[in-house]
Amino acid sequence: MHQQNPVFIPGPTNMPEVLRKASDMPTIDHRSPMFGEILRPGLAGVKKVLKSEAASIFVFPATGTGGWETAITNTLSPGDRVLAARNGMFSHRWIDMCQRHGLNVEIILASWGSGAPADRYEEILAADKAHEIKAVLVTHNETATGVRSDIAAVRRAIDAARHPAMLFVDGVSSIASMDFRMDEWGVDIAVTGSQKGFMLPAGLAITAFSPKALAALETAKLPRTFFDVRDMSKSYENNAYPYTPAVGLLNGLKVSTEILLAEGLENVFARHKRIASGVRAAVRAWGLELCATSEDLYSDTVSAIRTPEGFDATSVVTHAAKKYDVAFGVGLGEVAGKVFRIGHLGSLTDVMALLGIATAEMVMADLGLAIKLGSGVAAAQEFYRSSHVPAGQGAA
Repeated sequence: MHQQNPVFIPGPTNMPEVLRKASDMPTIDHRSPMFGEILRPGLAGVKKVLKSEAASIFVFPATGTGGWETAITNTLSPGDRVLAARNGMFSHRWIDMCQRHGLNVEIILASWGSGAPADRYEEILAADKAHEIKAVLVTHNETATGVRSDIAAVRRAIDAARHPAMLFVDGVSSIASMDFRMDEWGVDIAVTGSQKGFMLPAGLAITAFSPKALAALETAKLPRTFFDVRDMSKSYENNAYPYTPAVGLLNGLKVSTEILLAEGLENVFARHKRIASGVRAAVRAWGLELCATSEDLYSDTVSAIRTPEGFDATSVVTHAAKKYDVAFGVGLGEVAGKVFRIGHLGSLTDVMALLGIATAEMVMADLGLAIKLGSGVAAAQEFYRSSHVPAGQGAA
């Protein structure tokens, strides 16, 4: 695949050159004061991106999956009850991890294309009079279906049920791209990774713990060693890690948060919404539909596009890669072969998005779908022309 073409997968995302260079640095002594000059600003920057004053940030050499494991092993014990909605591939995988760790998972089955049902959370929690449910798991942005769930609504459901369960949120494909309010939404553990909104290579599992989650460390009995945040916290006191850190990636994280905060978080979120809206305008012009079942669920980081019945959506992805050297995302799990995905997050602009839209049109036309060349591009162009705000002049 030609490396000059941007990718349109929902992660890993395109990397700005400044972040690639920031991650590519000479070896330093990770026990020297120099490492603290990388670590401390990086952790502080993540905290600001999460809009949190109270969270403690722990960054592990791993991916988002390691972040999931960090969340459950540091706060829960074998046999504990947890409540989770299964509405896509990544919520399914987190549930599977919990079950493998011997947790008792109560699963709310939801259709792929729908969001996490806050009303069902409230109903089940209200019925749990003994407060046996220890944690509620929610995937903020389901990458497989292009669905964003309402985390604030889930918090309101927990509060309405007067339940003390902790709220764990998978924000892997949302944090640093879409608005995330850890303190305001009462999130107890937030999980993300370096390779999405932070625009870095894969390799960092980024977690944030509320004071309530930190208190649970003392009673949790699930085994943990590599992901033990107590060891990490103790090492942080000396500007160190309990083992060898990924210094280059951490330096990249420091610079990434500086870039995001310099752009302004509200501008970052508005940019993602604008680019996503242009992609959605193209989808409508093609006469196709999104996997997300309603507009309030539309993700601003990835669009899962349904192809006509009987058409193999995976062929769009394979043909794009083979003929045009452009990467789109395949459908996963229950929507495999039914959707292809356009990732529009991280280091992306309106102009770059138009390249992806134009390529998708050519691919679908090549494969015999009734797509008029230029229709989606024109729809997106009209939207971008009317909504674009030049850099430095505020959010769209």
